[in-house]
Amino acid sequence: MNTLAIVLILCASFFQGTFGLGMKHIAPVKWENWWIVHATVAMIAFPMIWSYIAVPETFTIISETATNVLFMAMLFGFLWGIGGILFGVSVEYTGVSITYGIVMGLAASVGSLIPMFQMEELPANFNIVLVGVAFLLVGVGITAIAGVKRDKVQNAVAEEEVEEDGDVLVAAPPKTAPKKSIKTGVAIAVTSGVLSALLNVGFSNALPVAELASTKYGANPTDASLVAWVVVLIGAYIMNAGFALFKMASNNTFGSFKVAGGKKAYFWSVAAGLFWFAALGVYGQGAAAMGDLGPVVGWPMMLGISLIVSNVWGYRSGEWKNASGPFKILLGGLGVLIFAICVLGYANA
Repeated sequence: MNTLAIVLILCASFFQGTFGLGMKHIAPVKWENWWIVHATVAMIAFPMIWSYIAVPETFTIISETATNVLFMAMLFGFLWGIGGILFGVSVEYTGVSITYGIVMGLAASVGSLIPMFQMEELPANFNIVLVGVAFLLVGVGITAIAGVKRDKVQNAVAEEEVEEDGDVLVAAPPKTAPKKSIKTGVAIAVTSGVLSALLNVGFSNALPVAELASTKYGANPTDASLVAWVVVLIGAYIMNAGFALFKMASNNTFGSFKVAGGKKAYFWSVAAGLFWFAALGVYGQGAAAMGDLGPVVGWPMMLGISLIVSNVWGYRSGEWKNASGPFKILLGGLGVLIFAICVLGYANA
C-alpha cells in the first residue's frame, strides 16, 4: 500500500470518527429540520461542488453512464438510508453500545466482503482479507461489550449518589420504563448493519462512473471517485430527505426552522455534513490509490480507525468517567482493531 493511500484513509477515518460530535448539538432545533439541512449539505451540495471543481465534466459523465449502473448505485445508497433510520429504532430496544457494536461490525465486514465477491476473480490473498475482517469483528465486539459494562457501572454509580435527607430521598433518579424486547432490537440492529454496509457496495458498483471519468475525460483516478459518490448519494439523499419531510408533515414542523438559539445548532448541522462527506470523499480517493482491492480493504480500515477516533473523543468528553474496568476492556478491543487494520494493510501491500 502506498503512503498516499495510508494518509488518505487516516484522514477519512478522522473525519468519520469526528462528524458525530455535531449530533450532540441538535437542540433546540427539531430533529427533522436539523437533519434535512445536514443531509442537503452532506449528500448533495458538498459532494457535487467538490466533484465539479475536481472534475468539471461531472454531470456530463453521469449523463453518459449506463442507466443500469446509475440505478444500482443509487439503489444501494437509498437502502443505506433505510439502515440509518433502523439504527435509531434499534437504540430504543438495545441501547447505543450494543447497537453501535453490531452495526459497525456488520457495516465493516459486509461492506468489505460483498465488493470482494463481486470481483471477477477473488484476489490471491483473499484469505488474509478474511482474517483481517474477522479480527475487526472481534475488536468491534469487545468495544461493544466495554460500552455495555460502562453503562451498567455508571448507572450504578448514579444510583449510589442519591442524597439522603433523614427519611426522605432527595433527587431520586427517575424510574425507567421496562426494556423492550432485546431479541427484536438485535434483529433490527443486524438489519441496520447489513443495510449500512451498502453505502460502500454502492460506491463499488459506481466505479464504472469513475472509470469513464478517467478514461474518456482524463480525470485523475482519485478525483474520479468523487463523481461516483455523487451518484450513490443522490439515492441516499432521496431516502434521508424523504424521511425528514415525512417527519415534518407528521409533526407539523415545516415552519419550525427559525427558533431561538437555533443558529448554533444549524452551524453544527452544516459542520457535521461537511465532515461526513469529507470522510467519504477522502476515503474514495484512498480506495482509488489502493487499486482493485481499495473498496475491499479500505472500507473496513476506515471504519475500524474511525471507531478508535470516536472513542478518543468520547474519553475526552468524559463518557468513560467512573468506569476504569470497562475502559481497560475498551483498550483491549482497540488493540484488536489496530491489529486487524495492520492485517488488512498487509493484504493490500
